[in-house]
Amino acid sequence: MKPSELFARLPATALAFRGYNVTNLGRSRELLEHPLYGPIVESHLLDAAHVCREVTGHPTNLVARVRQERETSLRSYHEAIALIVAMEMAQLQILEDFFGVPYHRARVMFGYSLGEITSLIAGGVIPLRCALQVPLSLAADCVALSEDTTLGVLFSRDQPLPLDALRKLVLQVNQLGQGVMGISTYLSPNSVIVMGQGRSLDEFMEQIVETIAQPVSFRKNQHRWPPLHTPILWERQVPNRAAAMLQSMPIRLQAPVPPVLSLVTGEISYNDLNARELLHQWVDHPQKLWHAVYATLSMGIETVIHVGPAPNLVPATYKRLRDNVLVQTRGSLGMRALSAAVRHPWLSAVLPARSALLRAPQVRHVILEDWLLEHQPQPAALPVAMPPLVEPVAEPAAEDH
Repeated sequence: MKPSELFARLPATALAFRGYNVTNLGRSRELLEHPLYGPIVESHLLDAAHVCREVTGHPTNLVARVRQERETSLRSYHEAIALIVAMEMAQLQILEDFFGVPYHRARVMFGYSLGEITSLIAGGVIPLRCALQVPLSLAADCVALSEDTTLGVLFSRDQPLPLDALRKLVLQVNQLGQGVMGISTYLSPNSVIVMGQGRSLDEFMEQIVETIAQPVSFRKNQHRWPPLHTPILWERQVPNRAAAMLQSMPIRLQAPVPPVLSLVTGEISYNDLNARELLHQWVDHPQKLWHAVYATLSMGIETVIHVGPAPNLVPATYKRLRDNVLVQTRGSLGMRALSAAVRHPWLSAVLPARSALLRAPQVRHVILEDWLLEHQPQPAALPVAMPPLVEPVAEPAAEDH
């Protein structure tokens, strides 16, 4: 996709920011060593490293880490936080400065886990210094709690998971005193990420056979993860301590631009008053990733730009949905016609519920770091002149997600 096309598609574009993962460098070294992009990348890394040192007291050199391609680990979780946010902001600035694509004119933004913090920085609500202060201040406690925490994915191949029954079972397991667990992410109607201490996940799976009448599968992850978005964090009062810090931060009393689709609510919820409240809930509330993906489809998003180093979870979620839709509709002229029809907001309002999912195969995806390295500008050609914005996409009728 050429820069001019990317610019023209902005009114129907969503920016998706990645969160923490076991690998966090991506192609950051290539961007840092790029003759044109390098100074921007280095500036963002230096700023984030300064905040990291100031908040945690640990020596931090993100430029050296990226240049030497030293991957982060759980022990350097605080550096991973700073690195991810810095690279996401650097990629957006490169996109705007070198290609004339103003990201703030996109239709909507959303971010998985840490990515929601970056979306609020990009949206002009929280300065980077303040936004990093909360997760960095609480990083050590999150790492400590990960020592006895296991992450797993529960999924069903045939039917949607009975979420109310699962939530009830979680509460029952927590009362047994064998460790606290919780649902961390709603990946799709048939899959969730859960985290649990001690034997809690084993107890959960032992009881689930008697609780749910459908076959389910469960896969444990071999890595340790900070138990964000679960009640495990209550053990060290992480959510309330975050709220106390947020209370006096200079958060701008304005809605983010572009609007932010919060994974706390699964909706566009941030306004000029509630950023502190939603960020407090962000700490321990499950991530409604599926709700956000569906919301982008229902509002007519045609392009998703994935921001950050080697984004994985969000692109994979869209890909699974696209593949499932293609398998389900293969050979069906009627379903293909319906998929095209839901592009029209007035018509989608009268079509069957969830018809917006049929748009998944038509959405185009851009991995921003790959795109930036594939479209290397020449110094003499800067700045790039772009055509005027096309007419914005009409607002669809409100739907329950």
